[in-house]
Amino acid sequence: MQPTGTSGKREIDLETWDRRALFHFFKTFTEPLHGICVRVDCTETFNYAKEHRMSVSASLMHRCLAAANLIENFRTRIIDGSVWCFDSIFGGSAVGRPNGTIGFGYYVFRHDIQDFAREAALEVERVRGRDDIERYAGVDFIRFSTIPWLDFTSISHARDLSKEDSVPRITLGKITESNGRRTLPISIHVHHALADGLHVAQFVDQLQQLLANPEHS
Repeated sequence: MQPTGTSGKREIDLETWDRRALFHFFKTFTEPLHGICVRVDCTETFNYAKEHRMSVSASLMHRCLAAANLIENFRTRIIDGSVWCFDSIFGGSAVGRPNGTIGFGYYVFRHDIQDFAREAALEVERVRGRDDIERYAGVDFIRFSTIPWLDFTSISHARDLSKEDSVPRITLGKITESNGRRTLPISIHVHHALADGLHVAQFVDQLQQLLANPEHS
């Protein structure tokens, strides 16, 4: 699936934008992405996914996308030197294949978690049946990865620093259980010209609320 025209967008006026000084300061950094790893409680969403026979990974991705769509800075991108804010964003992720390699899948955001998980399952199977690498040309998405084998405390990403790239990266780690609650590490990397630590904290706060209420979008 190659989503096109999935969202409207508006250009931000750099002359009146409250982040104009920060944008001009950080936009030329060799490595402008900054990130943090935190642990979130995913008990209710995990249980909901199991009860409804949905992919836990897809359910967690949906909660992340729902939270990201509530934070304007997570919907803002740099395109050819200009700044644009999208009405909504979707998800893209690495998909493991039977031969041990990966491909890339893309998932249009649906407000209903079950609709999203259903379409995501179809996309995962489609990508697993291919042997090529499909890349989406747009930027109105978030790059997701899942590392279910590791309870990580930090993470870095492969990047082509020669190309403009302001797409956020979110990585989910191994789910662990303690005293009846399930938690997982999550890393969030964003472009510093577009988002600060405050916005990452806002995202984490929204995500934790949505994880506790899996039917709410």
